[in-house]
Amino acid sequence: MIPEDLRYTAEHEWVAGAAGGPLRVGITHFAQDALGDIVYVQLPEMGTAVSAGDALGEVESTKSVSEIYAPLSGTVAARNDKLAEEPELINTDPYGAGWLVEIEPSDPAAVEGLLTAAAYRDLTES
Repeated sequence: MIPEDLRYTAEHEWVAGAAGGPLRVGITHFAQDALGDIVYVQLPEMGTAVSAGDALGEVESTKSVSEIYAPLSGTVAARNDKLAEEPELINTDPYGAGWLVEIEPSDPAAVEGLLTAAAYRDLTES
């Protein structure tokens, strides 16, 4: 259940989108499954500058609180405000309605440095 058309981080975030536009970011099925039932999400405001590898928000589940890390540097162009009322969308549809933010990357080519689906699959299976 790892979509082939996305890029991934070792911290279990996914990135979708075409070069030249904002990139959509979420957490993987693997991550939401490990977290359990998600009850709260804290996301950055639109216009917030983020740096690759830095925390950009939090996901709180019945088990724990986990930070969400920026997969690349840039500016938050959109955030999924539906998650304030329906954080469980991350559990039920992590690659669709459960997306977190969209980032306008400062270096669009940086997405090429993220993990491919095959590399992410290797990471989660080891």
